[in-house]
Amino acid sequence: MQPEIIECFEMAKMGMEQALEHLDKEFSKIRAGKAHPQMLESVKVDSYGSLMPLNQVASINTPDPRSIAVQPWDKSLIVPIEKAIMAANLGFNPQNDGAVIRIAVPELTEERRRELVKMAKAEMENAKISIRNARRTAIEDGKKLEKEGIPEDACKKLSADVQKLHDDFIKKADELFGNKEKEIMTI
Repeated sequence: MQPEIIECFEMAKMGMEQALEHLDKEFSKIRAGKAHPQMLESVKVDSYGSLMPLNQVASINTPDPRSIAVQPWDKSLIVPIEKAIMAANLGFNPQNDGAVIRIAVPELTEERRRELVKMAKAEMENAKISIRNARRTAIEDGKKLEKEGIPEDACKKLSADVQKLHDDFIKKADELFGNKEKEIMTI
């Protein structure tokens, strides 16, 4: 097999793997009612004139399954951290006691669970689009290689192999979504 064909296949595979890794990372941010430090991953705090991720200016832990404790390393950041958590629009109401910010993670309602499932489904669709784009790019590259003189059979085999790879990754994305949906809807 020509090295160009192998490289084309590997690029497609890498793109599809990245799409699944991203999907898994996004799913980890969607928490089903149980407190987890990753719930605050998207929070950026105005610290010393620049926006910094919350986990770089404070320690975040979960003392119990229904609450998150945020302890800033610099006490002067407690108010900016509290404002950043509210501004992130995560549905949390932080309580500031002067040293630690406590966040009670509310029990999920049926409506909120359905919203989370919709969010998860949207993330899955984005991952599928990325997987399809990787397939399309590989097939287009294969057609370019064919015009450059690579045998037609090798290019057709590339298309078939990339299609099989695509089908496998789409199936994995569906499985990840199914597991996440079950996790969200389980009370």
